[in-house]
Amino acid sequence: MKGPGAGAALLMPHESGRGAALSIRLSAVIVTATIDEPRVLTVRIGRDPIEALPSGPLEVEHRTLEVGLRAWVERQTSQKLGYVEQLYTFGDRDRVEDARAGRALTVAYLALVREVRPGGAGEAAWQSWYRYFPWEDWRAGRAATLPPLEARLGAWARQAASETERRLRVERLGLAFARSWNEELVLERYELLYEAGLIQESWRDLGRPALPGDGLVFGVPMAADHRRVLATAIGRLRGKIKYRPVVFELMPPSFTLLQLQRTVEALSGVRLHQGLVEETGRISAETGGRPARLVRFRREVLLERPAPGLRLRAGRRVTVS
Repeated sequence: MKGPGAGAALLMPHESGRGAALSIRLSAVIVTATIDEPRVLTVRIGRDPIEALPSGPLEVEHRTLEVGLRAWVERQTSQKLGYVEQLYTFGDRDRVEDARAGRALTVAYLALVREVRPGGAGEAAWQSWYRYFPWEDWRAGRAATLPPLEARLGAWARQAASETERRLRVERLGLAFARSWNEELVLERYELLYEAGLIQESWRDLGRPALPGDGLVFGVPMAADHRRVLATAIGRLRGKIKYRPVVFELMPPSFTLLQLQRTVEALSGVRLHQGLVEETGRISAETGGRPARLVRFRREVLLERPAPGLRLRAGRRVTVS
């Protein structure tokens, strides 16, 4: 396998007239879900043992970006991708793996799969996405990690250099951690933690010593900008399941209503209000209790309604002061 520095690079004009290398990288957020746990496929490549998303550079032999992405994913994880959509293009100058290598653009994709045992060259493993974002799981009520997180964020807001900046920080905290909890604002909450210097990535990007072991509160760090990419994907997927039936890409051909409910709740972090299914006429005895009726997704609903989805309802919310 070629190293992470191999691949396509463009020469872009620099402000001083010199050329600057612009590399294009491809990254995949590959999501699966068991009944109770949304999971993302991670890899460990090279000398750095930190967890990362499957990724690699766009290479000359890659006919399209998506072809390149699929090739890297299969090489690193042995996972063949089905449903794939382009997520976002990341190109912040101060958040690249190696600033000396020049400017890097990362084209990220979201893929939904049914879980299979990973393999490949990247020590691939499925991990719960709440391992990286423990404050996002509200299925049992207010996340236990929120009180210390809120306290630290509140202190950060009060330490602003000016009154205008203080008000702006308080306003952003109020929106991201409002009483009316918006489960889609995963990226906004992550960015606040990054700016407040509460997660390992922010210290690492500044070249400072790592934070003490706060992983249980502020999540497990990932390589480069990968936790930011993952936050973007989670927010996108949480929004999408409300108006498109993409959750059924993760479900087996037949399933119980309880399995559907718990899978969607696992993805959204809040409680499910409504589904879009019909009974199959069969039952399952694998539920551990009374036999349950099996259901399936009604694909006819795509013709009946322009934006079928799932309505979600959370419990009590959190306030950040």
